[in-house]
Amino acid sequence: MITNDDMSAVFHALSHESRRKMLDILKAKPGASVGELAKAFDVSRIAVMNHLSVLETAGLVISEKRGRSRHLYLNAVPIRMIQDRWLDAYSEPFAGRVASIKAMAEAAAKARGETNE
Repeated sequence: MITNDDMSAVFHALSHESRRKMLDILKAKPGASVGELAKAFDVSRIAVMNHLSVLETAGLVISEKRGRSRHLYLNAVPIRMIQDRWLDAYSEPFAGRVASIKAMAEAAAKARGETNE
């Protein structure tokens, strides 16, 4: 179960364009080092590390130390938990309505087709 604090941390982490770009890079290149990731940004390495700290606090990035370097991985689980908690719960009533509308439209089209024959 995801707590309100957990969700707030994820939403905060995703609110910054650079952090979203970092997640995109890690999705495309799992295990990238901090140095490799920093090359994609025109900011100091300290700024990159600060963004990574926010992402790690939110649970969106997992780092693994190998010798002197840290390798980074995207963890999409917190995003999925928010999707399950918010999006799925709110979209369910609309999905049911869309299915009903589809069924009524198909029935009306079938009725028109039978009448026109």
